Amino acid sequence: LGSVARCRSSTRAPRRTAPAAPRTHRAVLAQNMPAALRASPMPRRLLLDGRSPARRTLLRHSTVQRRDGSVAPLNKLRGFIEIERKAPAPYRPAADRLADYAEINGPADQAELTRQSARCMDCGTPFCHTHTGCPISNVIPEFNQQVFDGEWRQAYSNLASTNNFPEFTGRVCPAPCEGACVAGLVDESVTIKSMEYSIIERAWSEGWVVAAPPARRSGKKVAVVGSGPAGLAAADELNKKYGHAVTVFERAERAGGLLTYGIPNMKLDKETVQRRVDLMEAEGISFVTGAEVDAAAISETVEGFDATVLAIGSTVPNNLPIPGRDLDGIVYAMEFLTRNQKALFANPPALLTTEVTPEVGLTSKYGGGFISAKGKHVVVIGGGDTGTDCIGTSLRHGCKSLINFELFPAPPDEQDKRGEASGNPWPLWPRIMRVDYGHEEASHRFGADPRTYSVLSKEFVSDGAGRVRAVKTVQVEVGPDGRFAEVEGSEREHPADLVILAMGFRHPEQEIVRALRLETDQRSNAKARSSQPATPTVE
Repeated sequence: LGSVARCRSSTRAPRRTAPAAPRTHRAVLAQNMPAALRASPMPRRLLLDGRSPARRTLLRHSTVQRRDGSVAPLNKLRGFIEIERKAPAPYRPAADRLADYAEINGPADQAELTRQSARCMDCGTPFCHTHTGCPISNVIPEFNQQVFDGEWRQAYSNLASTNNFPEFTGRVCPAPCEGACVAGLVDESVTIKSMEYSIIERAWSEGWVVAAPPARRSGKKVAVVGSGPAGLAAADELNKKYGHAVTVFERAERAGGLLTYGIPNMKLDKETVQRRVDLMEAEGISFVTGAEVDAAAISETVEGFDATVLAIGSTVPNNLPIPGRDLDGIVYAMEFLTRNQKALFANPPALLTTEVTPEVGLTSKYGGGFISAKGKHVVVIGGGDTGTDCIGTSLRHGCKSLINFELFPAPPDEQDKRGEASGNPWPLWPRIMRVDYGHEEASHRFGADPRTYSVLSKEFVSDGAGRVRAVKTVQVEVGPDGRFAEVEGSEREHPADLVILAMGFRHPEQEIVRALRLETDQRSNAKARSSQPATPTVE
């Protein structure tokens, strides 16, 4: 299942962004130009050109504020020693974000991007793009240096050489590269994800991202079933690198899979996804949407193709089979998020304000049954990115209260770099307490972080009319044998009008797997060869 995935695994609505005057990157750069550059007698066109030696020389002599509050020339040789970590493209304020479904990312400060890029120290062994860091081996120190030098177009070429879709990873990737950053051993890591996001958005703004169809065609045809991140990456590789004629089949109305329907608009604007799909079409890839490739249709669908790539994702969710599970008001996270996004597609003005609630005129436009959290006590069971997305979406609906249950104990605030006690040493992904956008928004709305740890759900309580009214829980602790044990006397009942299960996924749907008679592993995933042929072929 899947293939050469390069990112983490219709009628287009107009672009919706946070209210702000449109500005070009050149205008932003001019506004944030360091004082030393503004005072220079050099022509401004040279100072704004990253390839200009004059700009690079002056930039190295411009002054910045150091972490101790003093002002001194920008000194990349002392990088993170003198400069503290600061997000060059921070999220918009929580109060503003909660008022709409626009992207949470704020505008990038170009001067701060240069300052932060100086923190990358050109390590002898850059773990950020080893197996413990970036899974697609982005050449991170090089593009950080190019950002520092103002060589934005070269930085984009560098990034695009390893990453099919930087605009996706720059928004939604958890950034394991930052967890493996060598600076993180003694200080906070470099803001790599912000650099990636800024590079690709600059590239789109400047018109550097253009269709690049293959010069020669192989004469082979490949069907890709599924248009999520893995399917799109596989199609992109097969088309541009090998010249195969690729057709992507998607059962939903729009291409993108999880990128389009599973990740909320405030985290990944859907025009960003459609922009990339349009580019892939211009490069020769065909998209067939609304095509349900089920067990009965799979043989007919792939007939005439030389090969078929299954990129159908893991869509069977983990269930919580406790008493009361069959009550109304208990839904899976992906069902909740998908229906919310379809409602927004049906009423694009709702993207700009949560006052125009999805309930107004949307149910009639989309027959899938919108799930509203407005005025309800919401319980989200399960953490991770999906749980956070459910928190953020429920808040925008206007929920009455919100709580998030986590079965495991709260993680530590900082990583044990040596791993002597935790078994989680650097450069492994730090298992630490993090505050994501949904947690910050919940704290702003209700005054406290919504997460509650070491909680085991025991029963869903009925209101007597077939709907959920509450969730009974008990606290648990990890015993000496590593098993969970219930804490006596910790039983509690939490009010709940809507329960959202965000506990991950088990395996792909099995209909196509069985129809193709594919061998599966113990977890019902289709087995794939672990090795690649020396010469890429279509088989």
